[in-house]
Amino acid sequence: MPRDYYEILGVSRSASADDIAKAYKTLARKHHPDRNPGDKTAESKFKEIQNAYDTLSDPKKKGFYDQHGTDIPQGGTGGGFPGGGFPGGFQPGGQQIDPEMAQEMFRRMFGPGGGGGGGGFEDILGGRSRGRGRQRSQSPAEPIEVEAHVPFLTAALGGTIGLRIGDRDIDVKVPAGFEDGKKLRVAGQGDSGEDIVVKVRVEPHQFFRREGKDVLLDVPISIPEAALGGKVEVPTVAGKRVTVKVAPGTSSGSRIRLPGMGMAGGDQYLVMKVVVPKGKPDDRTKELLEEYAKLHPDDVRIDVPWR
Repeated sequence: MPRDYYEILGVSRSASADDIAKAYKTLARKHHPDRNPGDKTAESKFKEIQNAYDTLSDPKKKGFYDQHGTDIPQGGTGGGFPGGGFPGGFQPGGQQIDPEMAQEMFRRMFGPGGGGGGGGFEDILGGRSRGRGRQRSQSPAEPIEVEAHVPFLTAALGGTIGLRIGDRDIDVKVPAGFEDGKKLRVAGQGDSGEDIVVKVRVEPHQFFRREGKDVLLDVPISIPEAALGGKVEVPTVAGKRVTVKVAPGTSSGSRIRLPGMGMAGGDQYLVMKVVVPKGKPDDRTKELLEEYAKLHPDDVRIDVPWR
């Protein structure tokens, strides 16, 4: 026999509508299937809680339930079965009805598919079989959609952000490598047990940028460093600093790969940017550059497609 709806929600029969709604929200969040994946007990409890709230939140259904102890229309109440009850003189009185038993009785009276121009047994039950919990009179609550701005490093390395939903603060976990524009679903954290869908907007970083799971960092180098080679210390997205070698003859745009130092298994790339000193060179510098040009008369544009 199904449990008493007031007992399911943990409220007294004199509870107000607000008390019933408050109890439902608390229990729905706790037992929501998305918060308890694979837990059949939680799923069953959630259906039981939803069924109880469907009835007790509707004044007409609640009044009928309080009077008869069931939310299934009986003979003599709203045009039920002929003779004021079920076949064989069965009178539910104040008892809960086993839907499968009642459905079988309905078939014996009207045959498969129902009778009297009305719907079948499911119609009498308001569109659902409560004993099985297959359908509900109310559609699942629509998820709440919000947008959140997430710091670049939190999206890169993973972390937690705080959101204000209604009058409550909730924490949302952001997986490492999360991309701008994608969405996160937080199960059952709305005021009425709704899911929350968070659209993530990743904020730009001061000097890092990303390509998929790879992180890019522009590294300025001087002309002597580019021509002769050298060493340079750079930051990584994980917060460490490393020293890397710049090979002789490095051109602007060349990349140095730091394996596994990107986000979520990606790499970090150092993009070399050769910086030419501003202003006119002095006579000695000009003389040295002219001598260098004579020693290395390379045509640097020989392979460009537009030549």
